[in-house]
Amino acid sequence: MSDSLKDRVRAKLLRQLAEDGPPDPEQEDTRQVSVQDDLDLLNAVADDDPFVEELAARYLVF
Repeated sequence: MSDSLKDRVRAKLLRQLAEDGPPDPEQEDTRQVSVQDDLDLLNAVADDDPFVEELAARYLVF
């Protein structure tokens, strides 16, 4: 059984956050904040929400 698009997008966002390492408390990384915000929004929407496809396109998830 294959993963849903939402699962693949979530995995990509989590992988990007992990690769970036822990946030630097002295300097805000706007990209990390943006990825975390997108992850939070992704977790709040249904699997068939158009936002999932928008994020997939933004993060090149196929």
